[in-house]
Amino acid sequence: MKKVRQQHLRKPVTPDLLVSPSSQDGDLGSECPEDRGNWTGRLDFLLSCIGYCVGLGNVWRFPYRAYTNGGGAFLVPYFIMLAICGIPIFFMELSLGQFSSLGPLAVWKISPLFKGIGMGTILIVSLVAIYYNMIIAYVLFYLFASLTSDLPWQHCGNWWNTDLCLDHHVIKGGNTTFPVNITNTVSPSEEYWSRYVLHIQGSSGIGDPGRIRWNLCLCLLLSWTIVYLCILKGVKSSGKVVYFTATFPYLILVMLLIRGVTLEGAWKGIRFYLTPQFDHLLSSKVWIEAALQIFYSLGVGFGGLLTFASYNTFHQNIYRDTFIVTLGNAITSILAGFAIFSVLGYMSQELGVPVNQVAKAGPGLAFVVYPQAMTMLPLSPFWSFLFFFMLLTLGLDSQFAFMETIVTAVTDEFPYYLRPKKASFSAVICIALFLMGLILTTEVRVWAWIHCGDQLGLHFRENFGHGHVCRHEYSHQLSRRKRNNEPGLAEGVSPRGVTQCYSHPYTNPIRSVMSLDVSAVFPRMHKSGRSWVGVYWDDGPGDAGHCALSLQGGMYWLVLLDDYSAGFGLMVVVITTCLVVTRVYGIKRFCRDIHMMLGFKPGPYFRACWMVLSPATMMALLVYNIVKYQPSEYGSYRFPTWAEVLGILMGVLSCLMIPLGMVVAVLREEGTLWERVQQASRPAMDWGPSLEENRTGMYVASLAGSQSPKPLMVHMRKYGGITSYENTAIEVDREMEEEDEEESMM
Repeated sequence: MKKVRQQHLRKPVTPDLLVSPSSQDGDLGSECPEDRGNWTGRLDFLLSCIGYCVGLGNVWRFPYRAYTNGGGAFLVPYFIMLAICGIPIFFMELSLGQFSSLGPLAVWKISPLFKGIGMGTILIVSLVAIYYNMIIAYVLFYLFASLTSDLPWQHCGNWWNTDLCLDHHVIKGGNTTFPVNITNTVSPSEEYWSRYVLHIQGSSGIGDPGRIRWNLCLCLLLSWTIVYLCILKGVKSSGKVVYFTATFPYLILVMLLIRGVTLEGAWKGIRFYLTPQFDHLLSSKVWIEAALQIFYSLGVGFGGLLTFASYNTFHQNIYRDTFIVTLGNAITSILAGFAIFSVLGYMSQELGVPVNQVAKAGPGLAFVVYPQAMTMLPLSPFWSFLFFFMLLTLGLDSQFAFMETIVTAVTDEFPYYLRPKKASFSAVICIALFLMGLILTTEVRVWAWIHCGDQLGLHFRENFGHGHVCRHEYSHQLSRRKRNNEPGLAEGVSPRGVTQCYSHPYTNPIRSVMSLDVSAVFPRMHKSGRSWVGVYWDDGPGDAGHCALSLQGGMYWLVLLDDYSAGFGLMVVVITTCLVVTRVYGIKRFCRDIHMMLGFKPGPYFRACWMVLSPATMMALLVYNIVKYQPSEYGSYRFPTWAEVLGILMGVLSCLMIPLGMVVAVLREEGTLWERVQQASRPAMDWGPSLEENRTGMYVASLAGSQSPKPLMVHMRKYGGITSYENTAIEVDREMEEEDEEESMM
């Protein structure tokens, strides 16, 4: 009999739609906020979680981390960290959201003293959403550029290319009469990314944001428009979009994988990717890298999982969904590695270089290496379009989650005012984040006159090939000057004086308009982080030519946000959440809540991870990041001190939300300081399931306007009999009564 009862509890049957007894009262109903809604389909939640977790990092971070940390041996610490940190924290977030049906802010009714954790989460997600959508804008830029018969980054000879550009077709064709040295050369795809898309040549750094590059701005606007239209009706609209955006990337990934493994030299890249190097397992760095990959790829701590789960029905089987999503995410990462490295193996064979010289991570892989590999394939525009369309769908799913997290968190705090106007409020958030992201599309157009007279030794003329480049201090009063029949206008400023000069024998003939990448030929300038490109013209001997310097700064802001917005601040948020739920709220109470939802309590594995293993691992990650801290850089550019301080403040500010929330919560209570802390740390009176039918035991009649002391009994009388969930609720009530009796006896 006992076994039958246990099976009955472990295989619950979802009850019919329940109606709150208090909702029958018209007067009370008029005072209630508008319903926040639920998922409209069975797979909405599951696909949304898969789309949220399976993102850009699976494609451009995991493969690179795997091969640099032991190849196939990296999978050992990867899956161990998935079991210790990923799955338990993932399940905890889903449980909190589904049990309370509240967003990342309101969920802290569980312990109002720590509501600052929710505030820190929203700050982190907002910063991430700003730059993440800029990455989607870059993807859209490349997507549109792929709609051509000849990819623009396929060959050299464009206006943005330099003399260092080397077309791989030159190497493959073997038409040159001298051996080609590719050591100091640049691929066309790299120059297209840095010099055309980013326009980063000659950047003076992060401190000089200038005018907006309208092509990038329009792509950013389009990406925000797509995001808004998909979240217009909340989860009811985004839940339908994910049926395409969460599944279609797998179709493209399989197509790229099949095409990749059929290429010549593909297995060379796959062997490089998966060849196990077990000696790496003795290094603590490998285990830390595995934990970081799990931490960021699953998206724990960002509030997206909690938000999605809050729209579930109370008895949704999130235990099953947890394993489906987490293991599916891991398998997708491994599959993406095969698709990426099979193509990189082919690319290395075509170029005649080792795989490690073409393998990169992050934007370098997505916007430089892989696009270059696409140019080596037949029908290259087709494969390029598929690749960037896959990145677009991967990025949009994650962006949906970020935006839904922000909107849900705020509307749950002010349900009476914002829920009826959720569409308008979502538009306001999208517009605000779009405006804040405009700095990521900027270029700095500070044109500086550099006098090229004989006195300075920089008299570039036709067929005259030696000179000096002089760096000038300049003011910021712009003026215009038009040369006689020379191409273009120059916006100039008056130089204050020469401060540095560099000499270089430039042997190529100089035409009336010349683009010279100084960073490639003057190491001192290159190391200082200043790379100038000039447009020069010359009227003849004795006349002073001029160089106009173009500067850009938007990309540096994106790198700064990427490095600091979700760094140590996010780890502090996750660690604190884990400790509050298990220590302050109580592990027994939390497991009892899960018992009410699912019909069974979490086993020793989850308890051990929540209590010890997960917080300890997260703490080790935090300490490692602090000890191994390195200043941000982009290529050879080192960020100035003020930029580093600003980045650190981003992380510190999200951490400061926690003590700030504590102060506010304590001030709202009465009594002595200790009494206030105790009162603020206890769950709020209305904490618990959102529907009165699901509130049993300590949660009975704790909702505002509750009319029934025993809503479960009301439901039994109305529908007749009880389901397995009501049976579970009765058991929970009995357990709580027994615990209360034991405490009173003691």
